[in-house]
Amino acid sequence: MKFTFYHNNINVRDLDASVRFYEKALGLTVSKEKEAEDGSFKLVFLGDGATPHLLELTWLRDMDRAYDLGDNESHLAMHVDDMEAALAFHKEMDCVCFENSDMGIYFINDPDGYWIEICPA
Repeated sequence: MKFTFYHNNINVRDLDASVRFYEKALGLTVSKEKEAEDGSFKLVFLGDGATPHLLELTWLRDMDRAYDLGDNESHLAMHVDDMEAALAFHKEMDCVCFENSDMGIYFINDPDGYWIEICPA
């Protein structure tokens, strides 16, 4: 028996804003969508075009508050081939929330406050 990664899920309040963020900040593209017949939820899957791993964004119609992210220690991590250019771009987007120059990494946050670690390739 062998398990392989398929996708990670995060719940979002504003699906359109989140899709725009992940497209702009990380270059991800929508690969598929699914909506409940009754409109109670919508799923959008985004990919990087290089790996089969997907990010699933879930929007729930009846969610009436911001999600509780706890200590927000769970996070996504992405490799990038040009850290300097990526950091400058994310600073321009004003989404850098933490830099660790000793480790050579930084984090950005999405519209819902989820952190994404940016690492050198």
